[in-house]
Amino acid sequence: MPLIVISGLPCSGKTRAAKLLEKALAEKGKETITVTEESLMSSSKNEVFSSSLTEKEVRGRLKSEVIRLLDREKTVICDGLNYIKGFRYELYCASKAGKTTQITLHCDISVPDVTEWNISRPLDQQYSPEIMTALCQRFEPPISSNRWDAPLFLALKDVELDLAGIYACLYERAPPPPNQSTQVQPTSSTDFIYQLDKQSQEIVAIILESLKLSGPGVEISFSSTKEKLVLHRSYTLSELARTKRQFITYAKERAIQDVGKLSSMFVQYLRSNLIV
Repeated sequence: MPLIVISGLPCSGKTRAAKLLEKALAEKGKETITVTEESLMSSSKNEVFSSSLTEKEVRGRLKSEVIRLLDREKTVICDGLNYIKGFRYELYCASKAGKTTQITLHCDISVPDVTEWNISRPLDQQYSPEIMTALCQRFEPPISSNRWDAPLFLALKDVELDLAGIYACLYERAPPPPNQSTQVQPTSSTDFIYQLDKQSQEIVAIILESLKLSGPGVEISFSSTKEKLVLHRSYTLSELARTKRQFITYAKERAIQDVGKLSSMFVQYLRSNLIV
């Protein structure tokens, strides 16, 4: 399940680095699966990167495939330009939600070197000069201080990869804990939403009836909870309905397991959040 995000300029040796990682991890008994950006293209590289629409479609396929494979036991290697920091952040969120480790391997090769390597390729595998220049200009290199790029390893020209460090970061450290933005909330109950709306609506109806008959300042009791409520002024239906909607959002975010507590929680929420 660990994720390796490879980034780099065109022709900077990303696929070679991916194959080196596959071999090194296999020697350690770790299975890998590599998702390559180029394999997901329905047309040539030059055609894809000449259009923002087709490029975006390829990135979408790449992200979907990586996220799909994160649920498996194999280490996933994402081999592509991955030059947009926002895209790398999306992959980071996916791996964090999957409670797995991730590293970024950046092929840090100079523009003159990648230009030379591009020209040395067979003609049908080359990037056009215009596309090459455009990709180099808009490349957003990983930065080690960005949490979504860290831990950051570099693949440098004529320098061996830090395979021991990569292995340790992938398999010998705990993954970052998922936060609320990446955590998939469990379903509280099959009829949770129904009960949430029903119980909160019943309490709103009792409050409106009490205000109509007795006015503010009277202690209001509810059949569904021992909690009581004293309102020091009258409230309109729209005010109570707005607070009810806020409570429903609050309750759904926390995925409460015991629906029997919803009425008590709503009365407590009203007591804390209604403006006197």
